[in-house]
Parts: sequence; structure tokens; C-alpha cells
Amino acid sequence: MMDTNLKASLKSLHSSLATTGPIDEELQDLLQQLDGDIKQLLERRAEEAELAAAGGTTTYGLAERTQEISAKFAVKHPQLEPALRELGNILNSMGI
Repeated sequence: MMDTNLKASLKSLHSSLATTGPIDEELQDLLQQLDGDIKQLLERRAEEAELAAAGGTTTYGLAERTQEISAKFAVKHPQLEPALRELGNILNSMGI
């Protein structure tokens, strides 16, 4: 269920980005890196679930990174900030 919410949030963010004016290169790089990290995370969910079941924990800090990027976007692109905030909340609720 959370993976579905995460994917929907990412699609919403991509749609918002498509309708937003140009964004600066630094923010674009940060978003691309975050997007890649989230995709890798979703691909490794099964392995990480096994690790957690065995008593290990994995923290990626993606929720925190999303919040930092959201703060940067709030200044230059306030219309994107809600989508990033939602993404951060989903990642946080997933424990990522």
C-alpha cells in the first residue's frame, strides 16, 4: 500500500515538474538523485524486509533529503513544495 502511495506521489511530482517553469541545475540534480535513490529502494524492498526481519535496520534518510529539497523548492517554486512535502511524509511513514 505504501509503495503504491509513494509511486503515486512520484507521478504527481513529475507532473508538477512538467508544468513548472525551468528549475535551476542544482535542484534538478538533487531531484534526479532522489528519484534514482527511491527507485533503487523500491527494487530492494524485499531484501531489506528480510534484513529487518532478521533484526537489522536500514535507514536511507530519503525523507530528510526530501524535506531539504522541499525547503529549497519552496523559495523558488512554491507550487512544487506540497508534492515534495507529501513525498517526504510518505517516506517518513515508511521508515525510510
